[in-house]
Amino acid sequence: MEAIQRLLVGLELAPTLAKYLSMMIMILLIGIICIAANFLSKKVVIRLITHYVTKSKFPRATMILKRKVFDKLSHILPAIIIYYFAGTLPDYQVMIEKGAVAYIIIVGLMVFHALLTTINDIYQTYEISKIKPIKGYIQVINIIVLILGGLLVISNLMGESPFILLSGIGALSAVLMLVFKDSLLGLVAGIQLAANDMVRVGDWIEIPKYGADGNIIDISLNTVMVQNFDKTITSVPSYVLISDSFINWRGMENSGGRRMKRSILIDTSSISFCSEMMLEKCKQIHYLTDYVTVKEKEITEYNTRFNMYEENRVNGRALTNIGVFRTYIHNYLKQHSGINQDMTLLVRQLPPTEHGLPIEIYAFTKEVKWVVHESIQSDIFDHLLAVAGEFELKVFQNPSGNDLKSLLGETPRKTVRYRSVG
Repeated sequence: MEAIQRLLVGLELAPTLAKYLSMMIMILLIGIICIAANFLSKKVVIRLITHYVTKSKFPRATMILKRKVFDKLSHILPAIIIYYFAGTLPDYQVMIEKGAVAYIIIVGLMVFHALLTTINDIYQTYEISKIKPIKGYIQVINIIVLILGGLLVISNLMGESPFILLSGIGALSAVLMLVFKDSLLGLVAGIQLAANDMVRVGDWIEIPKYGADGNIIDISLNTVMVQNFDKTITSVPSYVLISDSFINWRGMENSGGRRMKRSILIDTSSISFCSEMMLEKCKQIHYLTDYVTVKEKEITEYNTRFNMYEENRVNGRALTNIGVFRTYIHNYLKQHSGINQDMTLLVRQLPPTEHGLPIEIYAFTKEVKWVVHESIQSDIFDHLLAVAGEFELKVFQNPSGNDLKSLLGETPRKTVRYRSVG
């Protein structure tokens, strides 16, 4: 700058005017150099890097371009140039150097944040990311680096050692714990969730207290995002999964079977002993032929041995239509291709209620997907409700309007005659 000032004085300008004019010319030159350096780095260097990265054999490397790591890094070059030329403006040298260093630190923090985000993006392309997510840990590292970077910026602007500022953090620890309470709880919860493999991205969880019932789409430091089945999204604090109870349906999905637990209500007035005609009819049913034949022989031998008379069936053993129907259901499910035969299969009676006698089916379908499971379950009960009448059983149903009409009889409709007047 002194050479420019001497040149201006040589052109017969006043020394004061020459000083300020030379300063403006120097600032303009530094600005032009910074713009040129930034232009070259973006249009030449970054384009070359982008070309080699996209042509590389590692497709995941393109994610570093997505986060614009090199674009952010290019902003450091103008700051370095300004810092280098700060000595040409001795009156403002210290202030310019501090500003340039603060800018370099801030840009460095932005680059570091972009690198951490890129690492998480690359990690999420692997299957292990659903089991062991690292997003929470990356956020913790990011917070720590941002705090340290902020201390460096402040200490640089104040001209003090950063260790002096660090020594004062102890007095602010209570305030920091209050400000970062959720982050600290989320960090501890994230470690426990990952160590115990309690939840993964994609798990179906249910937390009634927070209205969450769906699949986990993201696990971060502070929150767990759940997409409910109605496509709404519920945000649940991470530490809630440690402090409160929740249901994780992953065990069901991995077991290879989804439970079916539903009852058919039988009208108790339709339950009776099987007649000879009905037994002959049951023998024609594939799932009951062997059962009815064996049972008839067993009951006949028992009644003969103990001198039970057939005049009154109460005195001996006899098949009932509800028992035969229950056996039919069990044999039908044993032969059903959609039922997992390696898991519990149970057909039982529950205690009678005012709605009839419940016959409960407790079984597991082979398919765990909701749509397929419901389809199999519906097909089974469609069939059972239709065949109940073949066993002279009635499915219980509360009286409807048509039932009351049949009971009371149809009331004659009044005939209304119209007479035209004119």
